Amino acid sequence: MFGDASAYERYMGRWSAALAEPFLEAAAPGVPETVVDVGSGTGNLALAVAGRWRECAVLGVDPSPAYVRAAADRSAGAGRVGFVRGTADRLPLRDEAVDAALALLVLNFVPDPVLAVAEMVRVTRPGGVLAAAVWDYGSGMQPLRLFWDAASRLDPAARGQDEGSMPLAGRGQLATAWRTQGLAEVADGVLEVRRGYATFTDYWEPFLLATGPAGAHVARLGEPERLALRSELESRVGPGPLELTARAWWVRGTVPG
Repeated sequence: MFGDASAYERYMGRWSAALAEPFLEAAAPGVPETVVDVGSGTGNLALAVAGRWRECAVLGVDPSPAYVRAAADRSAGAGRVGFVRGTADRLPLRDEAVDAALALLVLNFVPDPVLAVAEMVRVTRPGGVLAAAVWDYGSGMQPLRLFWDAASRLDPAARGQDEGSMPLAGRGQLATAWRTQGLAEVADGVLEVRRGYATFTDYWEPFLLATGPAGAHVARLGEPERLALRSELESRVGPGPLELTARAWWVRGTVPG
């Protein structure tokens, strides 16, 4: 579901890019010298970190070779930014290697989020910051909520396929995970970002790229069912232009001394 970097940018990249700066503002880890971006994807958060702290060394870690290549291409000349292939449950860093470990919109997609948070703790120095954010898939991620509500109306079997049932996607769940790992000074909150689509087609076409759970759902449909879903969704949002809102939960904490 996440192997095509250009498809991801059209599908969700515009939203992760919009969230990166507000996330850093809310969970800012002082002025870090070293940061690991866990699940760095196409590089939106790592580039935001590099732009905010020019002297900071940023390492993005992602399991997708295509995403690592795309992020490296985007970051050429952007300062001390690099990307390597790796997984959240086995970060390619020594113990206490960074001042901050950040994870934007990834923890509910990793196989074992508890182990991923433990790895973030392992690679962060005492007093360093762990911070993460995930979309409020249940009700606050409007571009996807509209899609899944339309899909479920046409096909009851679509219920439960959406991201709303994923771990850590509800209010307070990130903070609970942080406290369970023994992190101190845990704080959490909510962020909202808005993005526009020029037309309904601009909103609809990324769902045809087989990216993410929604894209996978569309890819499984036959042509008549796909056209019916398009019609149902357009009847709900109109021809455009569209202005949609996405809400995310965020959390930060510090590694005890």
